[in-house]
Amino acid sequence: MPDPAARSPKAEQTRGTILESAMRLFRRDGYDRTTMRAIASEAGVSVGNAYYYFGSKEHLIQAFYDQVQVEHADAAAGVLERETSFEARLRGVLEAWLEVAEPSHEFAGQFFKNAADPRSPLSPFSVESTPARRASTALYARVLDGTDLKLPANLRRELPELLWLLQMGVVLFWVYDDSPDQRRSRELVSRLVPIVTRTVRLSRLPVVRGLVDDVLGLVNALRPPPPPPAAG
Repeated sequence: MPDPAARSPKAEQTRGTILESAMRLFRRDGYDRTTMRAIASEAGVSVGNAYYYFGSKEHLIQAFYDQVQVEHADAAAGVLERETSFEARLRGVLEAWLEVAEPSHEFAGQFFKNAADPRSPLSPFSVESTPARRASTALYARVLDGTDLKLPANLRRELPELLWLLQMGVVLFWVYDDSPDQRRSRELVSRLVPIVTRTVRLSRLPVVRGLVDDVLGLVNALRPPPPPPAAG
């Protein structure tokens, strides 16, 4: 695939057209039934050209993940500029994700069975998903940076990633949420955020600090090792 930094405006447009075409077909026909040949036909390009920009359907989903992260950050910008309380900022960012993801709900469950496989490149924990994961974690770091929340240093360092894991739990619930307009997912966020806020604020108490240290130690112990550096 071409280096993103070296793409011309025309190449970016072609790449965008292929990605948009793939998303239309995934929503209409399902992820498993959509082929790269069908995507190329929908985009009006040759199959070879489609493979030039995206080596597989999995690469298309990775590009979709990256696009959702950009849209999520844009959708959350208003609440991060407007709100200063941790609770309001966290709720706003999670609700912004639900808004951005809503058009993709119908086909999300179709590729989730692939994403749920820890060996799949579609897994949010995979090496291939690292850019999207880092972008989301950085967004939750911004949630913290704009507040006056007082936290132990070790918790502040780890909390953005823990909040990303919280979002992954919301995503899992949302994928299976068949309520109208995914109202149950919105209710989950509404009820969950105050609990998280209270828990985070309690971490300052000396009686709780030891428990926080133990939990963070467990998280670090279970964290997978970083991927080996690329050859060369």
